[in-house]
Amino acid sequence: MIDLYYAPTPNGWKISIMLEECNLKYNLIPINLGKGDQFKPDFLKISPNNRMPVIIDHDGPMGEEISVFESGAILMYLGEKAGKFFPHEPVLRIKVLEWLFWQVGGLGPMAGQVSHFINYAPNFPGDHSYSEKRYKDEYDRLLGVMDNVLSKRDFLAGDYSIADIASFPWITTYKRYEVELDKFSNVRRWFDAIKNRPAVRKGIDLGKDKRSFGKGITKESLENMFGQTARTVKEKTQE
Repeated sequence: MIDLYYAPTPNGWKISIMLEECNLKYNLIPINLGKGDQFKPDFLKISPNNRMPVIIDHDGPMGEEISVFESGAILMYLGEKAGKFFPHEPVLRIKVLEWLFWQVGGLGPMAGQVSHFINYAPNFPGDHSYSEKRYKDEYDRLLGVMDNVLSKRDFLAGDYSIADIASFPWITTYKRYEVELDKFSNVRRWFDAIKNRPAVRKGIDLGKDKRSFGKGITKESLENMFGQTARTVKEKTQE
């Protein structure tokens, strides 16, 4: 059994989708980011970066319990465990890793900033127009990169893989990012093919009643999600 520490966000969806695709049994442990669950001492023991998702596999390597944090690392771990969506052949594996790291280092962070400046920045003083445009433009550029690659193959690394599972959640919210996805015809075709997979639907629907996307924001939730420094995190963990 695998414990999944989760909130219904794109990074959380990566892992819920992967668990469903691999037909692995898991126990859902919700993490309320707005209330600061990510700073609780027991959570920090398995996620020192105070971020979700995290998994604990009670039947890990050699039958030993293991915890894994960081979504990219979790996808690789689950791919190895299940023997799915993460090829063993060296060249194919490198191609998957290229696009997995592209998502972790580029698509995800840039889309996350777009989301922040659309959904949350209006709660803070100042003119955020430059920042919003900067990240929207970079998100647009990255969609262009995807579109070019997907004009040559069905999925990012050839066959459906953890690279696609990692990237898909960051495209699902394109309407909120004010993107016309149809202008990226190959991304649209890829997106439609993936969204119709039953396991993907189940993974995306997990905890959907807890989604907020900037709604119901309080001073406490803003502080917990966006107002932390090394000092304040240390203070929270010592409370």
